[in-house]
Amino acid sequence: MTKIGFVGLGVMGSRVVKRLLDAGYPVTGYNRTRAKAAWLLDAGMQWADSPREAAQQADIVFSMVTNTKALQAITQGADGILAGLRPGSIYIDMSTASPAASRALAQQVAALGAAMLDAPVSGSVITLEEGKLSIMVGGDAAAFERVKPVLLAIGPKVNHVGSNGLAVTMKIAVNLSLAVQMLAFSEGVLLAEKSGIPRSVAVEVMLNSVIASPMVKYRGPFVLGLPEEAWFDVNMMQKDLNLALELGQQLDVPLPTTAITNEYLTAARGMGLAKEDFAVIFQVLAQLAGLRQA
Repeated sequence: MTKIGFVGLGVMGSRVVKRLLDAGYPVTGYNRTRAKAAWLLDAGMQWADSPREAAQQADIVFSMVTNTKALQAITQGADGILAGLRPGSIYIDMSTASPAASRALAQQVAALGAAMLDAPVSGSVITLEEGKLSIMVGGDAAAFERVKPVLLAIGPKVNHVGSNGLAVTMKIAVNLSLAVQMLAFSEGVLLAEKSGIPRSVAVEVMLNSVIASPMVKYRGPFVLGLPEEAWFDVNMMQKDLNLALELGQQLDVPLPTTAITNEYLTAARGMGLAKEDFAVIFQVLAQLAGLRQA
């Protein structure tokens, strides 16, 4: 069976690996902090001491890290993924990074005789664990067809959207709506609450209304209590919104709701909430409205 390497075992990456293990794929993984991978080692994952080692014996090597800087850190240098790639192997990056940086990295990979795909995901921890994740893929169509069965083991919806960098562009276009929707949902809850409707009742009604997108359904309840471990924290969401705003300037696309929502994330950081799930944007707005988190 196809040998898999995986670099970046965070909240989402670790669960992607678990799905691959459950599908029967042999996985060798690397993470900066080994302790976070203990449960995957118990589940059968093999350990690599560097990104290079994770890539060396793999037919397909994945990465899933927080930002462009982290992507460069795991791919470059003597211990990086590029140093471990072999001709004919395929590198799949699932990070949400700069599209330009992703395209530049794809050129480096091609020079080694390998192929790179950018393949970010749309969904949450819950959708991933339930096998409902959506994956968008950019890069060579033939390479995509080779890895499609592996990607389908991660999630049931896999779409090839075009050349290198376009999948991460698509992900940015999707993700800007997550924070914007969360802010709008928070506005509605607070308006209902200050009118005299209990917050829990307002949430229940809104989660069963026409505005209840999949994201609102799984993150909306966070206004009643944040998760102990952030699914997608303020810093990560703001990174995506900043990427969207940068693209908007480059392409002359105005993004007014994105810009406004981004300011609320800046306020959350100023309040010391950067490591909380980005649903904490509700607390920022609640404080401005003179209410406290329940």
